[in-house]
Amino acid sequence: MSPKPYPRTPAPVATPPKPAGPGRPKDLSKRQAILDAARQMFTAQGFDGASMDQIAAAAGVSKLTVYSHFGDKETLFAEVVKSYCDSQLPDALFDDLSGMPLRERLLRIARAFFAMICATEAVAGHRILCSPQIAGSSLPRLFWESGPRRVQAGFATLLERRIAAGELAIDDVPRAASQFFTLLKGEPHAQLVFGCCDAPDQAAIETHLAASVDLFLRAYGRDAAPLAAQAQ
Repeated sequence: MSPKPYPRTPAPVATPPKPAGPGRPKDLSKRQAILDAARQMFTAQGFDGASMDQIAAAAGVSKLTVYSHFGDKETLFAEVVKSYCDSQLPDALFDDLSGMPLRERLLRIARAFFAMICATEAVAGHRILCSPQIAGSSLPRLFWESGPRRVQAGFATLLERRIAAGELAIDDVPRAASQFFTLLKGEPHAQLVFGCCDAPDQAAIETHLAASVDLFLRAYGRDAAPLAAQAQ
């Protein structure tokens, strides 16, 4: 007679882990207040001179709230740059307006860009990045990724659409986008950053921007393609 088998103990049913909650949503109004306060402090005090305590006090929040939103001062600086560029040179500026003549389209972008880089906070930011204390840090790279790279990428998309429409002949679109904004900055912006003048003369700026756009079109306009081929 075979022995009776021992009754099996049912295996415990695994309790599925609770899904992680989404966490407390960030207060967007506090985030914007921090960005506004940081922009003012960086402009007035420089990067090293502006403390997270000062920024928190100016924004009307705790320092813990500032760190909760941005992590550290370097990230906050980069977000200030991005926020400023987004507001002054929004993505919509590069939307396809195929009915607008190309030269007028480029001039609109040129005016918006030059106004952005010549504002007080932009000039202050440029001087911060050129200071010896900052030059060897991660800030210049953060600035580049948050500001100029984004602007150039948006403009490159516009150029590609105009190439497809047969209005431009460009082999290296990213390089052409970089050249466009370098032309626009030119000597007037350098004089402003170096403190050679308080504010550029508006009529002179308009002449400078128009000449820069025309130079760009002479290099990359469809009619300029045969000349470019001869030069190679």
